[in-house]
Order: sequence, then structure tokens, then C-alpha cells
Amino acid sequence: MSAELISILVLVVVFVIATTRSINMGALAFAAAYGVGELVADFDADKIFAGFPGDLFVVLVGVTYLFAIARANGTTDWLVHASIRLVRGRVVLIPWVMFVLTGALTAIGAVSPAAVAIVAPIALSFAARYQISPLLMGAMVVHGAQGGGFSPISIYGTIVNGIVEREKLPGNEIALFLASLVVNLVIAGVVFVLFGGLKLRNDGDGAAAEGTSVSASGPASASVSGSASGPTSGPKSAGAGTSTVVDADADADAKGAPQDREEEPEDDTTRLNPARMATLAALVALVVAVLAFDLDAGLTSITLAVLLSTCWPEDSRNAVSQIAWPTVLLICGVLTYVGVLDEMGTIDWAGEGVSDIGIPLLSAVLLCYIGALVSAFASSVGIMGALIPLAVPFLAQGEIGAVGMVAALAVSATVVDVSPFSTNGALVLAAAPGVDRERFFRQLMVYGGIVVAVVPAVVWLALVVPGWG
Repeated sequence: MSAELISILVLVVVFVIATTRSINMGALAFAAAYGVGELVADFDADKIFAGFPGDLFVVLVGVTYLFAIARANGTTDWLVHASIRLVRGRVVLIPWVMFVLTGALTAIGAVSPAAVAIVAPIALSFAARYQISPLLMGAMVVHGAQGGGFSPISIYGTIVNGIVEREKLPGNEIALFLASLVVNLVIAGVVFVLFGGLKLRNDGDGAAAEGTSVSASGPASASVSGSASGPTSGPKSAGAGTSTVVDADADADAKGAPQDREEEPEDDTTRLNPARMATLAALVALVVAVLAFDLDAGLTSITLAVLLSTCWPEDSRNAVSQIAWPTVLLICGVLTYVGVLDEMGTIDWAGEGVSDIGIPLLSAVLLCYIGALVSAFASSVGIMGALIPLAVPFLAQGEIGAVGMVAALAVSATVVDVSPFSTNGALVLAAAPGVDRERFFRQLMVYGGIVVAVVPAVVWLALVVPGWG
């Protein structure tokens, strides 16, 4: 049995054990990376650790640390309240606002994980407070980021168009952009319908008040109860209240009269204090640093969080404990193992085997599936950079249009980034307050699996079979 096949079988075993024994998959993946690296590939520790995603580790820690402080001092509650006022209480519009926002950020040049890191914590805090499915909100954020991700001036678009030019293939920048935008827009629409988007009440305050009790104890992270995707409940973040916070005036509007309860102080959610103003300034600084100066989102987030902690230590006392450490272990472990697979040549081995089949259309759909499957665990850009050159031999035969094939590969390799093992999916998982993370992880994994199973075949039929380009 070849080393490449052994490494794939070990990955399957890791999935089975983690699913059936409730062991952190990241810890299992670290053990598998060590075993396969040492015993099968004869790697030393340095080569095994070469695949450790240090940049993603810092992003996950930094972003969740910064937004833990923002939740503790009430900034996220203020942002949610401001969002409701902006859309005039129409909660049904908020998922689409988040889709458009992340799409606009990536379309003008933001790296997709950076856009998700900026928007996801706010979007999911809103989802928790107004009982929107976190899977719905997270998917809208990620698909929005990918929808704008292939504009001619975006990072992904520039990279793919550069590869196409280098390989001397016919290209169409607008077709690539529109293909990604339309596919992600359609998926977002389907997700919106299936996971309760149409059932969201236009009166956001009424949606928050319905079926919940009210806390008068200041900012809190709401427990997420089910929408169309079913209930998701679990331990809340430290310092979170046990019920959804509803503004007194909002509840009066929703019910027609003030309720017989203590009203929440207006200062809790509607007024800015120095700590909140500084936190908002930090969030703006994060956006500017990432988009305008191309600084690292993780290092910038940690720096800003430390500055806020120094000025308001009482708000940040428990913030470090609220960093999503189990998620960090899971993602870093799995990606370290994928790095071992890459070093062993397993990914190239699988891709070359497909391209040698000799039937161009069959090779095309299999390459789309390989791109989707591997990208769900690894770098989308890296996969596109590897798979597009592998497609060159049968594209040269003229039986398949290059423009359609490149677009299909690009979409297949990025639309799956909602997987909890990808950077974007990991950020969504880490940013969701007040959810049972193990359950949310399984939901993201199942949803990611459905996307991997369905989307490559659909884009192959729509873009490759007609022979575009």
C-alpha cells in the first residue's frame, strides 16, 4: 500500500473516531500527523510542524479575544441595537446586509478571511440576540465573502487571472467574477429559505421579545434557540446572561404596552461610554489596518485587544478564557495533518491520477471535486494554484472550454469555505456566542459536506459541459 493511500485512510479513521468517541478532532489530527509523519513519511518534527497554521492560530485567537472584550463592555450589544435602527427594525434584512457587506469588502480587495473576521463576530452576535439561526448567519457571511471574492481587483481574482495568464489559457475576468457571484448568491438564497429567513419577523424588537424572558442586568449574549435549523443550545460565554436582553421601549412597541417588569437601563445598549467608543475605534482601526495597509488581522486584533485591556482591565478580566480554545486546537490540528499530506505529495498524487484518466469531462468533474474536498481543509488559493495547471493538458485538447473550466475550479475550491476546517468556517465557529460549539461544529460540517457533494457537480454542468471559452 502506498504512503499516500495510507495517509488518506488515517484521515478517515480520525474522522470516525472523533465522531463516535467525542474526542477533539484536532488532538487526534496532531497524533495522526506525528504517527504518519514519523512512521510512514520519515519526517522529523520540524517538517511535521511546517504545516502548522501559525497565521490562522493568531487570527483565531486575536479576533475572538478582541470581540470577547467587545461583548464584555457592551459594544456588540450597541452595534446590534444600531443595526436594528439602521434597517428600521426589519430583522429579515440583516442576513442580506451581512452578505452584501462581506461581498463588498472582498470585491474591493480584502482577503476573504479578513472580511469574515471583521463581519462574522458582529453578525453572529446579532443572530444570538435576535434568535436567528447561527448557521444561516454564518453561511450568509461566508458566501457573501466568496460572492465578491473574484472581482478583477480582488485577491482571489488577481491570483486566478494571473495563473491563467501564466499558463497561457484563454481568460475572462468578468465571467469569473459573475460565476462566483451568481453561485454564492443562489446558495445564500437557498440557505435563507431553508434555515428560517422567511420566518424572521420584520419587527426586530418583536422577534427578540417573542418567547423570551427579559433580563435587566446589562449586556448579555443570548442563548440561541432554534429557527428552521432546529434548536442549538449550550453553555453561554462567561459573563453572559441567561436570557435575551430586550430594550424596554422595543418591548412596549412589540406588545403594545410596557410589561410588568423592571426596565433595562437605556445606557446598557443605546448609549456610548468611553470604553465602547474606544472599542468601536479599535474595530475601525482593524478594518483600516487590514484593508488599507494590508496588515495581519490576527496580530492587529491582539494588539488592539491588549490596548483595550490595559485601559479597562475590568472589562477584559475574563476575555482570555473566552477565546475559542477548543476550536483553535481542532482547526490547527487538522490543518497540521493536511500540511503533512501536502509535504508527502498526497494531494498532487490524487490530482495527477485524475488528470491521467483520458476522458476530459470526467477528469474535469473529478478535479472540481478534489478542489472542493481538499479546499474544505486547506488553502483555497493553494488548491487553485495546483489544480488549474493540472487541467492544462486536457484543456489543450480543445474539448473543454478554458473559461468555464477555470471558473468551475475556482468556485468549487472556494464555495466550500463554510466548512469548519477552513479559515472562514473556523472564524464563524469561533465567533458565535451562546451556542453549543460541538453541535454548531457538526452543523457546519454537515452543511460543508452537502456543499462539497452538490456544488462541484452543479458548476460542472453549468460551466464546463456547455464548453464556455
